[in-house]
Amino acid sequence: MFAIVQGISLAGLLAAASLLLARQFDTGISPLIFAILLGLVLGNAWPRLAQGERQPGLEFCKKRLLRLGVAFYGIHISLQQIAEVGTGALLVDAVMLLSTLGLAYWLGRRWLGLDAPTSLLVGAGSAICGAAAILATEPVVRARPQQTAVAVGTVVLFGTLAMFLYPLIYPWLGLSPRAMGIYTGATVHEVAQVVAAGSAMGDDVAQTAVITKLTRVMMLAPVLLVLGSWLGRKSGTRAVRAPLPWFAFGFIAVVLFNSLVSLPPLWRDLVVQLDTWALTMAMAALGLGTQLGGLRAVGWKPLALAATLFLHLAIGGLIVTHMATSWL
Repeated sequence: MFAIVQGISLAGLLAAASLLLARQFDTGISPLIFAILLGLVLGNAWPRLAQGERQPGLEFCKKRLLRLGVAFYGIHISLQQIAEVGTGALLVDAVMLLSTLGLAYWLGRRWLGLDAPTSLLVGAGSAICGAAAILATEPVVRARPQQTAVAVGTVVLFGTLAMFLYPLIYPWLGLSPRAMGIYTGATVHEVAQVVAAGSAMGDDVAQTAVITKLTRVMMLAPVLLVLGSWLGRKSGTRAVRAPLPWFAFGFIAVVLFNSLVSLPPLWRDLVVQLDTWALTMAMAALGLGTQLGGLRAVGWKPLALAATLFLHLAIGGLIVTHMATSWL
């Protein structure tokens, strides 16, 4: 029991530092990103931090605490918000999510020779909601910590690029504020990056962008359920089944609860803060347990996959947004 507490305390300490850094440097970078970076630095400088008596607690954070955090991430979303953005945003979200995830698997496996977990993790992070989606997908595809860390790194890189690029190109795209909000929310990787990019383009863009993004996040649960079922059937000949992501049902339940029950603002803020803590601690534990020597062996291929998905989201998303907002 004491060993579990030691590991959890270490992850909590890094989470606190990450949340402080995210507030101090208000650049739209999620505390989850600071957490994995701090974990990587400390875990590689002092490998014993993630070993021995602290390991059980860190494993608890990477598995159980992570799944709990993903389930309660649904507190950010309600069915009323989804209805506000209309069918156009839903269509763009769905088309970009499915096409990005499919392209990631096909390109990663067939053309780049990547393993299935890495391809799917990079695809999920690009298609849905960045690091949170990667963490949620990790147990479903049974990825190793190195594969997860690689996927997170690629999403951080290209999501940050999108966060700064979109406000620069906005005046040249010919999109209305609503259409630009849909485009941003449906194609930028992280929720925090969408908030930062949308705010730089005005309140009208930001509001639509955030709701569109959260609608995209809600698609995480059905994607995990379908992915788990598909992987289970695919590996059925070896009597190996992908784990059913029960936390995805929890995610849906929290969304429904948030849609039907109006929590007092204080309670809702408390749930949001606790959920952020849980996900940030999971990221810190992941970073601590990841050795950069294993990352170097992966090479340039995940980066090439993420770059291709970034171009697909930026260019393909623009075309789909123009079509959807013109027709609907």
